Amino acid sequence: MSEVLSVTALSRSFTQGGARIDVLRGVDLTVDAGEIIALLGPSGSGKSTMLQAIGLLEGGYGGSIRLCGVEVAKEGNEGRTRLRREKLGFVYQFHHLLPDFTAIENVILPQLILGRGMDEARARAESLLTDLGLAQRLEHKPSQLSGGEQQRVAVARALANRPALVLADEPTGNLDERTADVVVDEFIRLVREQGSAALIATHNERLAARMDRIVRLHDGRLD
Repeated sequence: MSEVLSVTALSRSFTQGGARIDVLRGVDLTVDAGEIIALLGPSGSGKSTMLQAIGLLEGGYGGSIRLCGVEVAKEGNEGRTRLRREKLGFVYQFHHLLPDFTAIENVILPQLILGRGMDEARARAESLLTDLGLAQRLEHKPSQLSGGEQQRVAVARALANRPALVLADEPTGNLDERTADVVVDEFIRLVREQGSAALIATHNERLAARMDRIVRLHDGRLD
């Protein structure tokens, strides 16, 4: 398998009240193409901090992050932005959909930003949303959708540009158990179908058990 992500000696510290807090203390992780990994750990263990670093959403970390063979630290702002757009997809605990746009428009937009034509982007968005059971909800705005439906739109948006790696941060944290199971099933199926890799942060042992591999974040390190 080809390597999508390689993290070596990743560290991140913050200063609070004059005290230094080491959140990540030398994390090593490799993710191969097509692999779905659960990043397991309790709230406050640093899962979100780790995903933000890997997702190129913040700097200030030590160590090395290689994404699809590119050493991120050597890239400027433009290069990092390009990597985010072309190689990464994101699903958050809170869906963060654009409230004034319909479901299909929320999935079309990231494709247009990447340079895809409108017809192709609309066809891709409609196909994904239909696969996720939202064929009758394409023109509905987020406020007209249930929590589970909104999260399905967020999944479609994350997969729209066929990213090499999808990062999901507690993607079912705000859903009831039954809805969470449906969303996770659909998410895993679509990720596998398009050959992406995924790193899913969760504190849910039952959800994590459905992934290819589990890594546990404890005291700033992976067990």
